[in-house]
Amino acid sequence: MQKHKVLMAFFIASESFFFIGLIISYIYYNHLASHGSAAAKYLDLNKTAIFTLALILSSVTMHIAGSELEKGKRKVGWLIFTIILGIIFLIGQGTEYARLYSLNITLSQNLFGSSFFTLTGFHGLHVLMGLIVLSIMGIMIYSGNYKNVEHRAFQNATLYWHFVDGIWIVVFSVVYIWTAVAA
Repeated sequence: MQKHKVLMAFFIASESFFFIGLIISYIYYNHLASHGSAAAKYLDLNKTAIFTLALILSSVTMHIAGSELEKGKRKVGWLIFTIILGIIFLIGQGTEYARLYSLNITLSQNLFGSSFFTLTGFHGLHVLMGLIVLSIMGIMIYSGNYKNVEHRAFQNATLYWHFVDGIWIVVFSVVYIWTAVAA
């Protein structure tokens, strides 16, 4: 493995431990301590599933963008589509937060609010950081300032983006699907 991929793998592994801790905390506080009732009453599984689909599709478009780049095509269309899908996901997460706040569910209200907003907010922050990196990569590709060194950076950005998408599948499964089934 190349050095840049090893370093990215270590970074992703360290971030995974943060997410594992947050997911375990969420499970404990919402499924053991409160029997999942708070989450089942307030979360919108169907609407969130649509925004989840956008994020999953962004992994597909990111893969296509990387494949096109490896073929020497310096076009940013698939990368822009990836960024748009990521933005759609964040808007969806924002609307879910706004809906919960309108129901007076906040970070400090109870254990459900604390664990839900911490876990999903931490993930949302990772999506935002990924979108910033992808935007910078897109600008570099579009402006013609993209070289071999940047190609390694693009590969790492791709690994990171797939990680963020994969983590969301776990978070969505635990927070939304398991909650709906347990209710």
